[in-house]
Amino acid sequence: MSTEEPPPRTARARESLRSLVGALRTPAVSTEPLLAHAAKRWQRLVPHVVAFGFAVALLSTTVPVLVQDYGLEGGWAGALATAQAAPLVLAVTRPLQAWWIIFAADILGAVLLLASANDLAGRSWPWTPMVIVGYLLLMVFLGLREPRRTLLAVWLATGAAGLVFELISQKHSDGANLLLFVLTGVILLVTAALRERGDAQRRLVEQETISEVERAQRTLLEERARIARELHDVVAHHMSVITVQADSAPYRIEGLPDAAHEEFSTIAAAARESLTEMRRLLAVLRSDGSTSERTPQPGLSRVQQLVEATVRAGVPAELSLAADLGPVPPSVDLSAYRIVQEALSNVVRHAPEAPTRVSVTGDAHWLTVLIVNGPATARTSPLETTGTGHGLIGMRERVRLTGGTLDTGPLPDGGFRVAARLPLTLVDPTAKDPS
Repeated sequence: MSTEEPPPRTARARESLRSLVGALRTPAVSTEPLLAHAAKRWQRLVPHVVAFGFAVALLSTTVPVLVQDYGLEGGWAGALATAQAAPLVLAVTRPLQAWWIIFAADILGAVLLLASANDLAGRSWPWTPMVIVGYLLLMVFLGLREPRRTLLAVWLATGAAGLVFELISQKHSDGANLLLFVLTGVILLVTAALRERGDAQRRLVEQETISEVERAQRTLLEERARIARELHDVVAHHMSVITVQADSAPYRIEGLPDAAHEEFSTIAAAARESLTEMRRLLAVLRSDGSTSERTPQPGLSRVQQLVEATVRAGVPAELSLAADLGPVPPSVDLSAYRIVQEALSNVVRHAPEAPTRVSVTGDAHWLTVLIVNGPATARTSPLETTGTGHGLIGMRERVRLTGGTLDTGPLPDGGFRVAARLPLTLVDPTAKDPS
């Protein structure tokens, strides 16, 4: 004997019905109170106060109305009033569970009123005014917490219950079921739209935060790669000197033993191998298509040219460069030049026509670079103060590389200051992170 499969439409209808029933049995995962993440404490307390206030008001109103107007027995009136009002307090954290209790109590109340009341003429049935008020508040809590499918199931269940009572007794029905059905749909629609809008805004803020972090990390990596490329020539020069000195030592120093000759040969070979590995590393750093730096890396000797170019760009800048700086390590020399370059570029971009002073001084141990600009007369964009700008990241990385310190920030008069302190002796940058 063969069994016939149900038509596709019937199968889809059954599947949709099972899905809606499943939604009513699956509350939202979160049980946090509504407005739990509000900034102020009184805002977080609002849902609790509202729910408790409505519960007390409805409880104290429902009992006398059911007893005096509907003629319901006092015991049943008290039980119904408690079941219909008290779960509103629970709805702040678990609105779907509260809906099951209140919905069942409302249906039971409609049945008891129809069976026990002496006369329903002129009175609202199947839903009393207190039921309508409490139910609509419950819909607000539901709409702000549960997903769309659950809200649709609640709305349809509300309409189905009203339709059943309409079919049972059209004589006593006064349209309260239709009123509740329409108002429930409107409130669920509005609150769900508000909740989804809030969720979308939160996701947007989270995505923007993630994007900002990724952008800052990418800028940092780009700056590190650029600094590594620039320092290649400095390190390569020292390695070349080591190679030449090690290769020429047996010819410059007479009477070297064979062991020393072999040691110098090993040093020269190791230096040449290090140079080869450095070139390979540099090729990796330049694999993004950046062009190779063919010119020698600049230093403090070219700071005067930077200041003159800044003046030509319309910024009144002046330079104070100490004449007795003495020998400056190549990495510090390059870092100081780049810091001045980045600071002056920021002035040109963000504080056009602002008077600017550049000062480079030093003592036996430290080189101090100070760039101070006044307020812009025609500012086009805010000064970089958060450290997320490309220039400030480069400055911090260069200072960290040399083991120095960097201090940047706005001035009370609206200007900006960049102060870098770089060591003139070798410092291990991994020993501390002054930036």
